[in-house]
Amino acid sequence: MTRVFGTLPDGRDVHMITLRDGAGLEAEVLTYGGILRALRLDVGGKSVPLVLGLADLSAYLADRAYLGILVGRFAGRIARGCYGHSSEIQQLDVNEGCNHLHGGNGGFGRRLWSVAEQSTDRMRLALVSENGDNGYPGRLEVSAEYRLERQTLHLDFSAYSDAATPINLTGHAYFNLAGDAAVPASAHLLHIPADRYLPLDVERIPTGEIAAVAGTPFDFRAPATLVQNTDAAHPQIALGQGYDHPLLLAASADCTAELYSPHSGVAMRVSSNAPAVVLYEGQHLDVAHPDVGHGLCLEPSGFPDAPNHPQFPTVILLPGQRYEHRIAYRFAAVAPGSEWERAMAALNEAG
Repeated sequence: MTRVFGTLPDGRDVHMITLRDGAGLEAEVLTYGGILRALRLDVGGKSVPLVLGLADLSAYLADRAYLGILVGRFAGRIARGCYGHSSEIQQLDVNEGCNHLHGGNGGFGRRLWSVAEQSTDRMRLALVSENGDNGYPGRLEVSAEYRLERQTLHLDFSAYSDAATPINLTGHAYFNLAGDAAVPASAHLLHIPADRYLPLDVERIPTGEIAAVAGTPFDFRAPATLVQNTDAAHPQIALGQGYDHPLLLAASADCTAELYSPHSGVAMRVSSNAPAVVLYEGQHLDVAHPDVGHGLCLEPSGFPDAPNHPQFPTVILLPGQRYEHRIAYRFAAVAPGSEWERAMAALNEAG
């Protein structure tokens, strides 16, 4: 189902497309920013909201919290908005102090995507980012496919470029599985099979160090809530006023992350072919949107500022190569208050 969601200042219409999988999962996606505006799961005849969204297009146009957007060309920060490649320094747009964040002022989350394909449970969005766009080299052709299947939301990215360019695409949904956005997302149980993380500097740029999670608030190898794990006195937590860090998945990881709300009984498993996941607890959301509720972001991705750290996995897409990033968000429900093991068993059965 498609309807006009609003009109941009230049007169172009923004559409909202509703997808359904026939198994109780429903999504609303905007052509502006590729925004995942809503995601709902039918639980015993009750529709449980799973992500935070805004009321209208004007709210999204004014949004600075990146609610639900598709992030590109590069998710995360690039220090000073520049990087070196092939003995050349490339200067990008800067939009957070002197740094480049989430693709710059005109990042993909602020573009009108075109609908290339659409059906009841699937849609593919397309976008062309021209050479020099926000300072990036190369003409980049991007597609992002949303697909619902058996209570799983798939988000698949594909891209080609005619020149070497950094690329790091992901989704920026704020999850709250409680069915009530007033319930703190920090009360969700979280499991991330990551054995290392990237410490950040005062501007939240990776220092280049790769540190072990053991003995730190970043150890979610056993399920815990953010409230249980956090330590306000830890220098990295104090620096960001909470979690906003890349966690590096262990070689043995069988998923990217798992999240469970005992309040609703809804569980989610995130899987991706990316080497890291950025955990952002949404600590600045109350300032940007005091009435929208509480949510946390789990952003599967490459390493932030990777173009400036040769020891990090490369994020440079070369001509003739194809960029692919596949993310799956699988959902299941058990009775509220159930133990973690029962929720994970339900996810396994759903798969």
